[in-house]
Amino acid sequence: MTATDPTPSPSVLVFDVNETLIDIDSIAPLFGELFGDRRVLREWFGQLVMYSMTATLSEHYVDFFTLGQGVLRMLANIYRVAITDDDMLRLKAAMLSMPAHPDAVDGLTQLRDNGFRLVTLTNSPPNPSGPTPLESAGLAGLFERQLSVDPCRAFKPSPVVYRYACQELGVTPADCMMVAAHVWDTLGAQNVGFSTALITRWGNPPLPVDGLPQPNLIVDDLRQLAEHLTK
Repeated sequence: MTATDPTPSPSVLVFDVNETLIDIDSIAPLFGELFGDRRVLREWFGQLVMYSMTATLSEHYVDFFTLGQGVLRMLANIYRVAITDDDMLRLKAAMLSMPAHPDAVDGLTQLRDNGFRLVTLTNSPPNPSGPTPLESAGLAGLFERQLSVDPCRAFKPSPVVYRYACQELGVTPADCMMVAAHVWDTLGAQNVGFSTALITRWGNPPLPVDGLPQPNLIVDDLRQLAEHLTK
């Protein structure tokens, strides 16, 4: 655990969902089946994040699941593998049913029981025909609100997304800490005045670049975050 700044005292903890709370590696078997290499999952996710940002910067919007399916087809062209419509549906189903990380329930429960307001802010859209990823993972009951970028028609780390969360919750950025496994998310939140905590899930270390804001806290998992914020 590392504290890069004096410990902030937020009242609202705003959590990213994909990879921060739920485990995207659960999708790896599908990529192993389609591409012969489970590691293509990480290439797909990286491209998905890059093109979500590109869409926002170029003032376009399609939802995260639709974009994810398009990126899968793009990679299929690159690797010269056949992708069917059924494979598209399997990817969407997998994105909606990822399990929670093992530390999630314990860490979130401790934070909630110590008086923090817990909300999520995700690039994933609402699911009108069934449970959200958070509901499928068994975590929804721990949160006051599940917020999506979808009403903003922009993806994180656009400033409009974090300001939207504050407006919906009736709080100021100074009241909020963004908790995420991605430096691009912590940078976006810090840009509008949130404090931040980076969860260093596998493949998500800090970005040690002079001139870029560093997270206020760097922790291994949600249990460690709870220990630090409730001590």
